[in-house]
Amino acid sequence: MTVTLVLCAHGLRELLTAVPALRALHDAKRRHRLVLATPGWLRPIVELADCVDELHATPMGDVLRWNAPPPAFAVDLHGTGADSISALLATGPEYIIAHRHKEFPQVCGPAWQPDLPETARWCRLLEWVGIPADPARLDLAPPPESTGERESIVVHPGGAPARRWPAERFAAVAADLREWGRPVRVVGSAADRPLACRVAEQAGLPETSVLAGELTLRELAVLVADAALVLSGDTGVGHLATAFGTPSVQIFGPESPAIAGPPSEREAHIVLWAGRVDDPLADAPAPGLTMISIAEVVAAADRQLTSRVQV
Repeated sequence: MTVTLVLCAHGLRELLTAVPALRALHDAKRRHRLVLATPGWLRPIVELADCVDELHATPMGDVLRWNAPPPAFAVDLHGTGADSISALLATGPEYIIAHRHKEFPQVCGPAWQPDLPETARWCRLLEWVGIPADPARLDLAPPPESTGERESIVVHPGGAPARRWPAERFAAVAADLREWGRPVRVVGSAADRPLACRVAEQAGLPETSVLAGELTLRELAVLVADAALVLSGDTGVGHLATAFGTPSVQIFGPESPAIAGPPSEREAHIVLWAGRVDDPLADAPAPGLTMISIAEVVAAADRQLTSRVQV
């Protein structure tokens, strides 16, 4: 069968911003087998997107290893670097869809525009070759086991160091959220567990409220889909809230929410940003993040939960 191979070997955040482009490829190449090279642990979300025929497990940031026959199309939804283009060219595709790069004059794609929203950037890449793509097609259907009750409050204090609002501030907000009488769940990866435990302890939450490192990705998706509120930074959990339409407060920095935040027309989400762009690779919270106060976040969370009560 004719294959379209797509490379997007990053994490949950990047996969979710690529969903509109993946759906456009699926619709445009219905006679092709759409194969997505992405980390295997993302399979539950790939399945919920319902537009990929096969997941080709590729470790995060790793070079693509492809031993199958050459694909008809190879599509770079991974980034702007030479490594991803080189890896896709090594598969021997008939045609490659990628952004222009000085090291590969044979690749006739559009120039990379760093100020474009990520969803729009990938859709623009496809439109360059005549494939219609709608950046608004971000939504995921909740997992079948979702109840839709939206009772708990999900707090995700983790993420890359530069994107991480200070833990003591998350704790202060979580302490306030306890007053709503809803169960507060602190989530994250296994590596985030010490951070999550510290946030819960400082917030006066029981140890049982810490679910970091205990949930599968599928279970995390159910929790987010059923939440009354998600509080997070610019992370995959925030993007899950966007995909499920779960009310959220998302704290942005060091990058503008115009790049990777919820679309402005989606009223279920409140985005807080100090208006400052900083180094996304720094090993400490971006200075702009520390400009966002506890009071601002508490007020935004209270607005979201008050709106939920009034529905």
